[in-house]
Amino acid sequence: MAVAFHDVNSAAGLKKLDQYLLTRSYITGYQASKDDITVHAALSQPPSSEFVNASRWYNHVAALLRISGVSGEGCGVTIEGCAPIAGEAVATPPAGDSKTQASAADEDDDSDVDLFGEETEEEKKAAEERAAAVKASAKKKESGKSSVLLDVKPWDDETDMKELEAAVRSVEVEGLHWGASKLVPVGYGIKKMTIMLTIVDDLVSVDSLIEERLTVEPINEYVQSCDIVAFNKI
Repeated sequence: MAVAFHDVNSAAGLKKLDQYLLTRSYITGYQASKDDITVHAALSQPPSSEFVNASRWYNHVAALLRISGVSGEGCGVTIEGCAPIAGEAVATPPAGDSKTQASAADEDDDSDVDLFGEETEEEKKAAEERAAAVKASAKKKESGKSSVLLDVKPWDDETDMKELEAAVRSVEVEGLHWGASKLVPVGYGIKKMTIMLTIVDDLVSVDSLIEERLTVEPINEYVQSCDIVAFNKI
C-alpha cells in the first residue's frame, strides 16, 4: 500500500517522518527500495540529530546509494507539498556497475580538491561523517532490534513483588535494556509483573534469557515462569 508524506522539509513534516520511522527501517517493506530514494531526494538537507530515526534512515540510504545502489521497487510513496522529483533523482546504479561508478565518483571528487587550500572544519566533519556511513554500510549484516513484552509470574500471593522486580532487573546482558513495568492482578490475590525490554537481536535470545537467567537460581526464588506476550521488530 502506498504511503504519503506532507512537506518533509518543514519541522512538522520531519516530525511525522521521524515518528513513522520509529518502528521501521525503511519507508516500505523490509529492504531499501525506490520509495526510500523518493523520500531521500525530497529532503533538501539531512535531518538534524533532533530527529533521531529520520537521521539514521537518511544516513543509511545515503550510504547504500554510494556503495551499491537500491534495486527494490517498493509499494509507492507520495510526497505532498514538495516539488516533483525528476526521474534522474531516484535512479539507482546497476549492481554490476557500482564499483565503476564509485571509481568515477572518486575521480570527480579528486578533481574538485584544492591541494593547496586549507581544509575547513565543515569539510573535516563532512569527511568523517562520510567515512562513518561507508563503514556502517560495509557490514555484512545490520544488527536489528526488537521490543518485547514479558509476563513474569510469581509462585504465590506471598511472593514479594518488589523483590521479584529487583531480581529480574538485576539481569544484565549486552544488548538488553529493561523498560517500564506494572503489576497486573491474575486472581486469588496473586499479581503478575508485565515488563518491557528492548534487545539487540544478534546479541540476545529471549528464550535463552528466560531459560538460563530468569527461571534459575537465585531468581527462581521469586519467579515461577515467564511468557512472551508480544515480540516486535524495531
